[in-house]
Amino acid sequence: MQGLIPQTPLPLTLALFALAAAGVWFSGGRLVAYADEIADRMRIGRAMMGLVFLATATSLPEIVTTALAAGGGDAHLALGNLLGGVTLQFAILALADGFARGAAITSYPRKTTTVLEGVALAFLLALLLAVLLIGETFTVLNVGIGATLLGICYLATFGLLRSHDENDPWTPVHVPESGEAADEESPFVSSFPDLGAGALNLRFALLTAAILVSGALSVLMSERIAEQTGLGTGLVGVTLLAAVTSLPELSTTVAAVRIRAYTMAISNIFGSNLLMLALVWPADILYRKGPILAEFNPVLDLALVSGLIVTIIYIAGLLVRSRRSIWGFGHDSIAVLGVFAFTLVLYWVRR
Repeated sequence: MQGLIPQTPLPLTLALFALAAAGVWFSGGRLVAYADEIADRMRIGRAMMGLVFLATATSLPEIVTTALAAGGGDAHLALGNLLGGVTLQFAILALADGFARGAAITSYPRKTTTVLEGVALAFLLALLLAVLLIGETFTVLNVGIGATLLGICYLATFGLLRSHDENDPWTPVHVPESGEAADEESPFVSSFPDLGAGALNLRFALLTAAILVSGALSVLMSERIAEQTGLGTGLVGVTLLAAVTSLPELSTTVAAVRIRAYTMAISNIFGSNLLMLALVWPADILYRKGPILAEFNPVLDLALVSGLIVTIIYIAGLLVRSRRSIWGFGHDSIAVLGVFAFTLVLYWVRR
C-alpha cells in the first residue's frame, strides 16, 4: 500500500493525513443525511439502515486495509485492524451520546433490533475467544474452521436481524419526548424534496466512494507516520491504525445523533463491529500462509475481552432504557468510556 504514493517527509505526511481525515469527516456527515432520507423514502428501518448500508459504507477503509494486509501476508496488521477497534467504536458511540438531546442515547430506540444486534455481537466475540482458546488447528483449503464459523454465523445473524426488524413483537412503554426525527408514526417530510430517488442514491454512492478514498489515504499516511516515528505495526494495529480506520464511524455517528437518528447511530456501531468480525473469514482466505487466527497477536486478546464487556454494558443500557445522564452522557456510556480508558492504560503497560 505504501507504494501507491511516493515517499513524503514527515511534515507533508502529517498534512496529507489531516486532509484525508477532513475528507472523511465531511463525507461521513453528509452521508448520514442522505441515509436518513433513503430510509424514510424506502420505508427501511433505521436499525437496518445503520446495520447494513451505513456500517458497510463506513467500514470500507477497514475492508481495503485488511484485504491488502492479508493478501500481502501481514497477519498481525490485518487482525489488528479488524479486532483492535471494537472497544474504540463503542467509545465513539459513548462520546456521541453527549450530543443526544434530553436523555441517554440508549433510551431512544423504539425497536429491540439494536438489543439483538448487541447479543449477536457478544456471541461472535465469545465464539472468537473460544476459537483462540482452543486453537485454530483445523483447516479446509488452508482456511481455518474458526474463521469460517465467524463468517457463517454473521450471515445467519444478518438474516435473523432482518426478520426481527420487520416483525418486532416488543413495543416500548416510555419513549423520551424529544425522540427520533421522522418517527415511523409521523408524516414524512423530505429534507431533499428537489432530489429524485436516482439522484439521492447517486449522492450516497459518491459520498461512499469519497469515504473509501479519503479513508484509504488516511490509513496509508498513518502507516507512514508509524514508520517515520518508529512505532511498530503491532501497536499501530491496536491503537493508531484502529483509530484512523474508525474516523468514518466517528463522523457518521456524531452526525446521526445531531439529526436525532439515534437508532441509526447505535446500529452503525454494532453493525461495523459485526462486520469486522465477519471479515476475519475473507481475510483468512486471502492469507495464504495458513489459518490467519494462528497468527493472533496476544495483545489483541485484551481488545476482545474489553469489547465483550462494553457490548454487554450497552445491551444492558438498551434493556434498562434509563433516561438519566451525567453531563449529557448516559450511565452506560460513562461506564464504556471508563472501560476504554482502562484498556488503553493496559495496552501501554503490556506493550
